[in-house]
Amino acid sequence: MAKHGKRYQAAAATLERSALASPEEALQRVKEMASASFDETVEVAVRLGVEAKSGEQMVRGTVSLPHGSGKSPRVVAFARGEAVRAAEEAGADVVGAEDLVAKIEGGWKDFDVLVASRDMMRVVGRLGKRLGPRMPNPKAGTVGEDIGRIVRDLKGGRVQFRMDRGANVQVPIGKVSYSVDQLKENLGTLVLAVLRARPASAKGQYLRRIAVSSTMGPAVHVDPAAAQALAETLM
Repeated sequence: MAKHGKRYQAAAATLERSALASPEEALQRVKEMASASFDETVEVAVRLGVEAKSGEQMVRGTVSLPHGSGKSPRVVAFARGEAVRAAEEAGADVVGAEDLVAKIEGGWKDFDVLVASRDMMRVVGRLGKRLGPRMPNPKAGTVGEDIGRIVRDLKGGRVQFRMDRGANVQVPIGKVSYSVDQLKENLGTLVLAVLRARPASAKGQYLRRIAVSSTMGPAVHVDPAAAQALAETLM
């Protein structure tokens, strides 16, 4: 079990473990309990009511947060020809083709997101086993004809979400320096994207548990029904 410092323990002691807060109340508490010397990231964890082992019920996608995630990801693009210039002008940190594939095969991992133009997928395909879920994928919005737009969207606040083996989705939605209203809008936008990604075969309650926390702070549990209601106001 991880050991937490006195600040964390003092903040956690003020929470009622069984209580469910509204999105606004939860985010306010997260901001109040953040005590690190740096601008902590605010993260959302959603437990989904799906069969995690079923390939048909994989939940994944992308969403553009209205106020950004507070972090500019290191984006690496696979491109050649005119697409190289488009990716570079859009802000890609590294752009390459076969040379980039060889670099990754050699163990290079200095990136947050990999994107690719469609014509590069035959070359990139050989990295499938090495990259696993980090592989560029059309369903995740990281493969397309307009590589410049993909890079700009990622740099401008679009984030990816992908369910893990425990049926959880974890996504950063900003910094504690954001206002409660900014975090609330980002949270609602994320929940709406997760709702829209619901597999057709999923049954029963879909949003099981939702919690928000800062980098160094304890989690505050959000009422799933209230979070869904918030998301639906953004439709």
